[in-house]
Amino acid sequence: MMNARFRSVLLATAAAVTVTACGADDVASPGEGVIVLPAPTPAAPAPTPPGPTPTPPTGGVVPDTCPDNTANIGTITLANGTEARNCQLSGRLTGNTLLPNAGNTIYSLSGRVDVGEDAGADGTVANPNPAVLTIEPGVVIFGSSGADFLLVNRGSQIFANGTATSPIIFTSAQNVAGTAGVDSIGDWGGLVILGQAPISECSEGGPNNPDGDRTDCQAPIEGTTGAFYGGNDPVDNSGSLTFVQVRYPGFAITSGNELNGISLGGVGSGTRFENVQVHNSSDDGIEWFGGSVNGRNLALSGNDDDSIDTDVGFRAFLQYVLVAQRAGGGDQGWESDSETGQDILPRQFTQISNFTFVGNGGSGDKGVQVRGGADGSLFNGTIAGFDICIDIDEAETVRDADDSIQEAGPIRYDSVFLSCTTAFDDDSDVGAAATRASFDAGTNNTADGTSTLSAIFINGANETAVPVFDVTAIDDYFEAVDYIGAVRDANDTRFQGWTCGLYSTDQSCTDLTITIAS
Repeated sequence: MMNARFRSVLLATAAAVTVTACGADDVASPGEGVIVLPAPTPAAPAPTPPGPTPTPPTGGVVPDTCPDNTANIGTITLANGTEARNCQLSGRLTGNTLLPNAGNTIYSLSGRVDVGEDAGADGTVANPNPAVLTIEPGVVIFGSSGADFLLVNRGSQIFANGTATSPIIFTSAQNVAGTAGVDSIGDWGGLVILGQAPISECSEGGPNNPDGDRTDCQAPIEGTTGAFYGGNDPVDNSGSLTFVQVRYPGFAITSGNELNGISLGGVGSGTRFENVQVHNSSDDGIEWFGGSVNGRNLALSGNDDDSIDTDVGFRAFLQYVLVAQRAGGGDQGWESDSETGQDILPRQFTQISNFTFVGNGGSGDKGVQVRGGADGSLFNGTIAGFDICIDIDEAETVRDADDSIQEAGPIRYDSVFLSCTTAFDDDSDVGAAATRASFDAGTNNTADGTSTLSAIFINGANETAVPVFDVTAIDDYFEAVDYIGAVRDANDTRFQGWTCGLYSTDQSCTDLTITIAS
């Protein structure tokens, strides 16, 4: 069980956080915006990491025109008084579209905005009209309702590459107007990227796979109509997302059919997905539907359902994953599903290293829930503050090494530190004893630890003391590390500068600043 001090930090919604004088004084609580914290003692001053400096509302120069493939719908006044040109995207983008950082320009989504037309599972659709959308660092794009979202179709690409000091921000009209609050969620749709990498969600002979040929396995993506994902190209390239924030997204079309903050359907390993934050989504933060895209430096803050959700045969590697629930919402830290059956290929196999999953103490919330016998691995991480740390549903059968089903056996754990009210869920499918046996079979694991995390996610003495597992032996995508958790310590600036609301030196998620033209 976590200690009382850590629980009080997680459940605070408007109070200052007390931290140790080791440099962690620049970390804020997720969902709260920026919290003013005690200054460090002179004996141990914290370094000032680079980060974006909010621009004063000087007015600047408002451009008269908008880029090609956008509509000039006038100007809009931001909450800080800055006037900006509103360039609107709508319908379907074809060819090449560039959204430049033109200074005093903001972009808006009108309804569902498609990038390209669907090229099909194997790219042989006649005249697919592929498109490329390129977004420059510092650009802000907003939606006004759940019906406003951006969808990148199979065969098309998005290149949204911000920088550590000038991230790209997808957000809501409420955030632009300054009315978004601590518990604002679901103010616009979200971001959907679809690719041609393998998935498992198509039964042979079913409507999505009538000829039984799994090379063209595809499925409709949830939260939309007429948009499909999947194929037979594991290295499919849907573009690149780096240094990107997605704030206040998510929308329920019907029960169980929702837009997430970011939905990745059949996205292949040729796609770059790094330094991405999803904040206060009404559904999942990021959900992977099959595919094989790897991810690094992922921050999930304040999301209302699962922070990360992996389904439909997703097989890839994730490293440096930070989950921090807000006091007013949150479900599972990581939910993994293989509900179509254990013997349908590709089997899901998500392997995560260097993670920190922090819950809000909510009843029934779980750090990890694995359903349908999905495979997976957890290395060098900590789970704290949840009611239940780990819940495994449906037992897995360990198969022979030469079996074509790709069975990897029960979830693997190495150098994992748990600190929850209950370590393992004791239910009727896979009981606590069986789950603990798998956990204890790994190396350097602690089931009933006491969290010493400070400022939500900064390692303390107990986390620092955990011996580290060499993940480079698992796959060369993993970087060598000498610590567990998403960050080494308070001086680790991995998530600093390009995220919102996590550090007091960063912009609050409830505030919004666009670049002023020089």
